[in-house]
Amino acid sequence: MAIPGPVENDTSIRLDLRSWNEVEDYLHSCKGIILPIGSTEQHGPTGAIGTDAITAEAVALEVGLRTGVLVGPVQPFGMAEHHLGFPGTISLKPSTLLAVIHDLVLSLAGHGFERIYFINGHGGNIATAKAAFAQSYGTAKSIGLPVASKLRCKFVSWFMAPSVFREARKLYGDREGQHATPSEIALTFHLEPSLLQKKRPLPAPAPSGAINGPDDFRRRYPDGRMGSDPFLASPQDGASLLNKAATDLTEDLVAFLEGQ
Repeated sequence: MAIPGPVENDTSIRLDLRSWNEVEDYLHSCKGIILPIGSTEQHGPTGAIGTDAITAEAVALEVGLRTGVLVGPVQPFGMAEHHLGFPGTISLKPSTLLAVIHDLVLSLAGHGFERIYFINGHGGNIATAKAAFAQSYGTAKSIGLPVASKLRCKFVSWFMAPSVFREARKLYGDREGQHATPSEIALTFHLEPSLLQKKRPLPAPAPSGAINGPDDFRRRYPDGRMGSDPFLASPQDGASLLNKAATDLTEDLVAFLEGQ
């Protein structure tokens, strides 16, 4: 599969800014697309509710710039039911998210896309996405889509990219935590400087542990953080983490498109 190559700005890689005939032309040479997916949920008392969607979209666009691969609009809602004890959180049920991902995949496969690469910003989406992929493959085959035998989906979380994980541990150690982490907050600071106004020292967080329903989550983690200290975050860290995430995922995407 041909990979278009780097571009200077995101105008040419954003699906929402292309016309249908431009997408049809694109499909003559490349049958891959990047779909960012995140969540709309609380990120502690100093983190933006849109963190997971904002970061996933930014990483996806950077990977798109480096490869020329089309990038779809971000899916801002995920499976965040355990955060519903905090105002502002908007969650999909697992069954709803599964249906959404299934329908996104089938829509694109119907046009001839064969490689669909999801860049994720929220851990709660992972299990459901894997189930959705399995269902999508079955549906594509059962309805006789021409690409059914070639259709492949991959789901990667930018914060789990090897160099990002290592850098976060180097910068923040155990204070990285598991939710409302300084690494993801740092990336939002880099992308949206106005968020720095929220930054302030916080008391020691509740330690990371089990994740159950919203009432239990609010009881265990009263301010929404799980072992994290977002006060450590800086825009400079965010710029570095964005570059590392895009570097790792660009390499991974190229291998995926080449069928490795």
